[in-house]
Parts: sequence; structure tokens; C-alpha cells
Amino acid sequence: MVPLNATLAISLLMGVLLGLGAWLVVSAIPRIGRPSLAERVAPYVADFSEPARELLARRPADPAPVFGVVLGPVSRRVRASITRWSGGGELVAKRLRQAGSSIGVERFRAEQLAWGATAFAIAAGLAIWAPGFATMPAAVRVAVPLLAAAGGVVAREWMLQRSAGQRLARISDELPTVLEFLTLSLTAGESMLEAIRRVARIGSGELSQEFAGVISAVGTGVPLSVAIRSLRDDLDHAALSRALDQVLGALDRGAPLASVLASQAGDARDQAKRTIIELAGRKEIAMLVPLVFLILPITIAFALLPGYLVLQTGF
Repeated sequence: MVPLNATLAISLLMGVLLGLGAWLVVSAIPRIGRPSLAERVAPYVADFSEPARELLARRPADPAPVFGVVLGPVSRRVRASITRWSGGGELVAKRLRQAGSSIGVERFRAEQLAWGATAFAIAAGLAIWAPGFATMPAAVRVAVPLLAAAGGVVAREWMLQRSAGQRLARISDELPTVLEFLTLSLTAGESMLEAIRRVARIGSGELSQEFAGVISAVGTGVPLSVAIRSLRDDLDHAALSRALDQVLGALDRGAPLASVLASQAGDARDQAKRTIIELAGRKEIAMLVPLVFLILPITIAFALLPGYLVLQTGF
């Protein structure tokens, strides 16, 4: 058992951490209600009004800046260690882009750190107060929180990989339909830019959102070929990259885009069929589970139960 003084010290530390965490959460909650008239007007008269500048210069009682100064170097070192251990920022940025997440690499590393700290705190609490851990060796009780922290970091990384894989799978499912729609629009006489704009406006899937980003980039002055190339490089989706490479080549050479996209749509559908066949081949055993453990026992029960009941009644 942990001595009383150690238990008291750990309890005080947990209480302080809980209070500071609650303070951070409360300070991050946006204020309820609309801002006052003075607060709304102050940004427009701050150039010549001293009270307006004082109003804008006010800062809430937020402990986050103090924590940032005190714990910032430690947090940066921990995030750098996590970055070296999990594969670098480029890979994480690529996965975030594939997952469609709006957060950056630093925010993701901070979330990993928070997951690891939370898992460490929970495991430490269990190692201290849980009855089952009291009889274990001290080395095990020290190792459990560390393993839990590592598990929290790995779990956040795994969730990102899973989210990116699921989104890429949805893009694979949408790709043939989107390419056929682009082919139809080009055949009707629209330009490539107008066809992409129509897909972005009418569609509601992942590719439609990506094409909406292309339209936004073109609206800011980026050439269409550069925006398409950026989409290809960011997503790094094999089938989509092949289709966009063909589109870029047709745009550079002036070739007819409708025939190019039609052939790419056919290739995408063939690839989807091959993927389904390969997936079915890899999951043959899993597909037998409902047959063997659900359908077959019910069939046998329906076939044998009436005869068994008749024999039991002695008819």
C-alpha cells in the first residue's frame, strides 16, 4: 500500500491539476450574450480614442499564457520527440489532408500529447487507488502509466490513419460517378472549369468538396492546371492521380477531354470491381462466419426440431 503522506501528496496534485483544467475549460467558453455597444464600436475608434484602446487591451484572467511560458519548452520537446518517433510532420500533414481535417500538424501533436497525458493520469489513478494494483510489484505499477501514455499517443495516430483511409475509400467509390458526370458536362459543351464548378455545386461527397476547393483556388487567381496538380499531390490517391494526370496532359496538349475522362471512368469502375473481388478473396473465412454460426444452425434446428418433438411426445 502507498503510505499516507504519498497518497495525500498525490491527491493534492490531482486536485490542483483538476482545478487548473477546469479553469482552462471555463476560460475557453465564449461569453454568453451579445457584446455591448462600446465593445462593438471600440475597434473602429481605437485610432483616436484612448478608452477604446484600453477596452481592447483588456485581457481576461486566463492562465493559459502563464502555462504557455512555463510549460511551453517542455511541450515543444515532447511534441518533437513524438514527431521523430511517429514519422515526421510531412506524413502527418499528408494524412490530415487525406482525412479532410482542418487542424494543423502542431494541433494534432498537441492532441496526441493530451491523449497521452489523459491516459497516463487515468492509469496512474488506477495504479494508486485500484485494489487490484496494490499487490503488484512497484515496477509494474510504474510501467502501467507509461504504457498507457504511449497507448494514448498511438491511439490518436491510429484514429487519424483510419479516418484518412475511410475518406480515401469514399473517394474511390465516388470517382467513377464524378468522372462520368464531368464527361457528360464536357460533351454538352462546357469547359473543364465549368464542369468542375457544376460538380462542386451539385455534388455532396468528398470529391465535390475537393473540387470546390479547386474552384476557390481558381477564383483567387491560381491557374486551373496548378490547382488540379495541387489536388493530385495533396490527396495522393492512386486512381484520382491517374485521372488528373490524364486531364493535365489533355489540357497541356489541347486534346479532347471528354474521351479522356470517359476512359478514366471506365478504368475506375474496373478497378472498383477488382478491389471488391480482392476484398472478397481476403475475407473468405470472415464471410463463412455468419453461414456456419447463424444460418446453418437455424436450418438444422428447423429441420430436426419437429421430428425431435414428435419423438418426445411418443407419436
